[in-house]
Amino acid sequence: MNRNNIEKKYKWNLEAIYKNSDEFKKDYNFITNQFSKIKSYENTFLKSAKLLYELLELDAKTSMILEKLYVYTNLYYDEETINSKAQQLRGKAKNLYEEYEKTISFIKPKLLTLDYSTIEKYYQDYEPLQKYETILKRIYRYKSHTLDEKQEQLLSDLSKVFNQSSENYEVLKDSDLTLGKIKDENKKVVQLTDSNYAIYIESKNRNVRKNAFNTLYDSYANFKNTFTSTLNGYINELYALSKIRNYNSIIDMLVFPDEVTREIYDNLVKTINSRLDIIYKYYDMKKEILGLKQLHLYDIYTPLVNIESKDYSYEQAQDIVLKALAILGDDYISILKEGYEKRWVDVYPNKGKRSGAYSGGSYLTYPYILLNYEKKYSDISTLAHESGHSMHSYYARNNNEYIYGDYTIFVAEVASTVNELLLANYMLVNSKDKKEKLYILDKLLSLYKSTIYRQTMFAEFEEKAFSLVENNQILTSDLLSEEYYKLNQKYFGKNVVIDDKIRYEWLRIPHFYYDFYVYKYATGLSAATYIANRIINKEENAIEDYKNFLKSGSKLSPIESLKLAKVDLTKKEVIEEAIDYFDKMIDEFKNLINKKGN
Repeated sequence: MNRNNIEKKYKWNLEAIYKNSDEFKKDYNFITNQFSKIKSYENTFLKSAKLLYELLELDAKTSMILEKLYVYTNLYYDEETINSKAQQLRGKAKNLYEEYEKTISFIKPKLLTLDYSTIEKYYQDYEPLQKYETILKRIYRYKSHTLDEKQEQLLSDLSKVFNQSSENYEVLKDSDLTLGKIKDENKKVVQLTDSNYAIYIESKNRNVRKNAFNTLYDSYANFKNTFTSTLNGYINELYALSKIRNYNSIIDMLVFPDEVTREIYDNLVKTINSRLDIIYKYYDMKKEILGLKQLHLYDIYTPLVNIESKDYSYEQAQDIVLKALAILGDDYISILKEGYEKRWVDVYPNKGKRSGAYSGGSYLTYPYILLNYEKKYSDISTLAHESGHSMHSYYARNNNEYIYGDYTIFVAEVASTVNELLLANYMLVNSKDKKEKLYILDKLLSLYKSTIYRQTMFAEFEEKAFSLVENNQILTSDLLSEEYYKLNQKYFGKNVVIDDKIRYEWLRIPHFYYDFYVYKYATGLSAATYIANRIINKEENAIEDYKNFLKSGSKLSPIESLKLAKVDLTKKEVIEEAIDYFDKMIDEFKNLINKKGN
């Protein structure tokens, strides 16, 4: 529908950010005026603690207003991307942000010319500077990995070159690659795409699934050498940067910004590899329930139940989410309920609206939520998920100054997934509909299969590819495909037919260009499971510990902030608990599906 046909109560309240264009212009002009003020400190800010403090304060104030403006223009654009005014404002904000980045680029290189001992003396000389101690320590973590100013400028100038391989991959995959055609369930010939593949690989008709699988990977295989070239280029870029910046390995470089060590990743892989029997158990159950003599890789995405016919109004969804999360306490619920009433959420799809869902905002705005609500259980789960992000943002911003009022990407999915798990638990306990329970359990099983095991398999492939380059081996399509095939053999086991074409799946995974990101999905779900189980089991101080984590913002490292919730990702117990929960859900599904009656 057109956006102007949607009731006001279902649209987010952007007037809470800027009531009119005059307010927007005021902030825009404020930011542009700040740039010259920041630049005026370039040759003086290292001379005293007070001058350094003044510059950091000036930067923080500028950044805070800029984020507000930038968030506003993106939210405004996303609600109706065909709106020319929104397009224009978004472009202006993007240009302003780029100008800001250039303006502050001198700060870190010049700062790192000082020894940290001088900074420590500055804390004594000027006490207000102490509030920036954590930020300054984080900057100085990079000292041994930072070059001199001219070399840094050279690398900055080459940044577009370094990003070229991943950009080439996106162009090839999204623009130049055309997949083949298949026949759908009604014998109609359809053009296969990466988007509709997700539909056909879940088809009830096995021939449709098989043809979609074969057609997809045959199409990708035709470009295997080009895709190998893009990945080879990307990894060699990472390898060159890791050497230039004095890291021991590519992985050491890529985990460094999260303030974690390789130990976290190694613990995940070691623990998952010791519990592959549980994922084998899941596939054995799937084979049995689907009634197949052999379970092929084109069968593994087939839903075990096909019953998502029940509709829920948005008001029902809100009510269910609030009841499911009531276990977190009155303060949590009152804040979230007030947020719904104050129109944090943009609910329904409309012409030109951005697809999908997200939580977004800044320190000076609401933690807004974009939905495209379609009245299904999955949409309720999405509302719970995005509400988790928004509540994490709310607690972080309201319990910290701006400079620490956010959280890192490493822990970003924890609060959202805790909410998903609490919702699923609430529905399983309170639903009297067997089919609905089976549907929720099937979704949970798919979540753990895809996130704990599949993402770890992806991470192992990344690690292997990095290692090959670091050991001066040439990446060929045959070598990478064989390594990927062997990983599939390990992760699916002997009771699943490992179709040969799966060796080309790595060609279509964009996450392999995301700087070693995928393992964080597995650690995030593991941490969320550990927290949710403590809350559900009513362990002593579980809710208080969790809220302390939500409130911690970025003052602590990600690992230390999770420890507030009693989550220690250096230990195998956290990963083990997620696997045990997956195992328990398999048993619950088997018991329920075999239970007579409704």
